[in-house]
Amino acid sequence: MNVAIVTVGDEILAGSTTNTNASWLAQRITERGSTVARILTIPDERELIADYVARWSDEFDAVIVTGGIGGTPDDVTVEAVADGLEREFVVHGEIRDRLVEKAAAFRDENPDMVEEYDLQLDIDAAASIPEGATPIVVDEGWAPGCIVENVYVFAGIPDEMRAMFEAVGDEFQGEAVARTLYTPAPEGSLYDALEGVTDRFDVSVGSYPRSENRPGRLRVSSTDPETVDAAIEWLRDHVETTDPPTETDAAE
Repeated sequence: MNVAIVTVGDEILAGSTTNTNASWLAQRITERGSTVARILTIPDERELIADYVARWSDEFDAVIVTGGIGGTPDDVTVEAVADGLEREFVVHGEIRDRLVEKAAAFRDENPDMVEEYDLQLDIDAAASIPEGATPIVVDEGWAPGCIVENVYVFAGIPDEMRAMFEAVGDEFQGEAVARTLYTPAPEGSLYDALEGVTDRFDVSVGSYPRSENRPGRLRVSSTDPETVDAAIEWLRDHVETTDPPTETDAAE
C-alpha cells in the first residue's frame, strides 16, 4: 500500500508547532509493511486542501490528512475533504447526539470554567462530515475524524491523532518487510556495496550516514522476506558492521 500524508496547519509552516504527527504516522505505517510515498505540509486553505485530496486520492492507495478538524472557524479540513471528493458536508446525527452529551458532561464537570469563560461550542460544525463518510470517534477528542473513500481524516492534536490512527491502523497492513544493518563505515565508502546489493537482489536500500554518537544504517526492504534476508547476508560479507545503538545513544 502506498500512502500519502498531508499535515494541515499554518502553525506548522510558521515553525511554532513541530510536525511530530508526520514522523509518527510514517513510522507506524512503515512498521505495518506499507510505504509512505509523500509527506506534505500545507496551510489552512480550503481550496488547496481540496485540490491535494482530489489528486492524491487517485494517485495513492490511501491519503491521511491531519489537522484542522476542531469546529472553529479556522478548522476547514473536513469541509475541504468533502469538496475534494465532491461530497456534501452534512451533520451526522449520531455524532451530534454524542457531542451534546459530551458538552453537557463537560459543563457539569467544569462549572468554574464555564462561569468564567463564554464557551461557544458549535456542535453542528463539529458533528459535520462528508456525506457517506465513516466517523472515527475516540474518547481523547472532541470532533471526530472520518474515513471517506480512501481518505482518512485525523485530528491534529497528537494524542487525538494517535488514538484515531490506532482505531483504523489494521487497514494499513502491507506486504513490505525491512531489516537494518548498522555500520561504523563512512557513507562515502559504501558506494560499491550499495550498488552491488541492488544489482544482485530485487530490494530497495536506504543509506543513512553515521553521526558522532550513532553508527550508520543500511535499511533493506522488499515484499519478499527471503530476498531481504539474502541481501542482508550479502551486505554482511561486504560491509563492516556493528551492534545497533542503545536506547540512550538513539536519543542523543
